[in-house]
Amino acid sequence: MLQVQLEVGPDPAEVGRARRWARSRLAGSGIGADEPVAETLILLISELVTNAVVHTGCPAVLRMLFRSSGAAQSGEQETVRVEVADTSDAPPRPRHADSDETGGRGLELVDGLADRWGWQREGAGKQIWCEIDRCERPAIVPAQSVGGLIRRPAF
Repeated sequence: MLQVQLEVGPDPAEVGRARRWARSRLAGSGIGADEPVAETLILLISELVTNAVVHTGCPAVLRMLFRSSGAAQSGEQETVRVEVADTSDAPPRPRHADSDETGGRGLELVDGLADRWGWQREGAGKQIWCEIDRCERPAIVPAQSVGGLIRRPAF
């Protein structure tokens, strides 16, 4: 498992920096910018970091965790986990925004896009996390030759 992290200051401008940092880390982990999962992860990161910065006014830590590269080679599903930890002990409060409100949809968006999400206490504060499953192409299984015929394993 590979884990990378970024400290984020309590300034809304830090959200853009977190997105740029996350894009470079996704590319470094083998997730191409053209993959739909990359844009989904960037959107989730943007929402979670924005919530931490705007609603707590505290510094935060953004972490991304990637399953080791061996998972992709074996054809297993990879999971990318995003965690945002802050020093506020106030639990997240999902809400349903009215159609004319400009905010209040962040956790609804996370709930709709992530495969799983939740939160837990971390130190004196909390951590909000979400996970996206990245489906890989099945591993190529070599054909077997039996009596001159090529035979592929049944899946």
